[in-house]
Amino acid sequence: MKIFLAALVFLLPFAAQSASAREGGFVAAEQADPYRHLPTPPAPSSPSNDAELAELHRIESARSEADVAKAKADADDKTVFLFRNVFGDKFAKENLPALDALGAKVARDENEAIEETKKEFHRRRPYNSDETLHPVCRTTDKDDSYPSGHATLGYVLALTLIDIVPERRDAILARADDYARSRLICGVHYPSDVAAGRLTAYAIHAVIALNARYREEAAAARAELRRALGTARAD
Repeated sequence: MKIFLAALVFLLPFAAQSASAREGGFVAAEQADPYRHLPTPPAPSSPSNDAELAELHRIESARSEADVAKAKADADDKTVFLFRNVFGDKFAKENLPALDALGAKVARDENEAIEETKKEFHRRRPYNSDETLHPVCRTTDKDDSYPSGHATLGYVLALTLIDIVPERRDAILARADDYARSRLICGVHYPSDVAAGRLTAYAIHAVIALNARYREEAAAARAELRRALGTARAD
């Protein structure tokens, strides 16, 4: 319910604006500012922030080599085909050009929105605040931890796939949760960064879903996916 209400609040300022999207995506540039409705992340050295660091240490101490390998693979996979485990081997770029193009446009919208959001909050990465953490994925000196871009992308692409194959909703969202958790296993984000990414994704998707061109391309991707899987429904 909180996610739904936040998405509605995000939409209200744009109700009277043009639905024309910027080049290459579905969202007009002035619509890509979900940071206005995100909660402020925990302050450095606050009890909440300390608790998050403690959780990252717990995850680090428990992660296995297989966990690390999977987290690293997720860090490198930023396309809609990160959901291949939900659909099987036929769920591949060479088989699904319409879905590939749709996912790329959604990802461009997400990237523009998330970059502005990160600048607004300017949160230090956990490993830059606590040097006793040992991240296993690519690191940065930029203060851009909140929200998690990977988590946001995973959930935006998940919601796009749910528009296409709603009968796979639970499995798609489970994979998005798993993909977001990889950022914690990597040791490069706080839990609240991941939670904010999920909230941001719902807000971004709510705007994208209003775009008529998005709906047309999603319909084409739906037909393509179901042909590729050889079913009337993609199940």
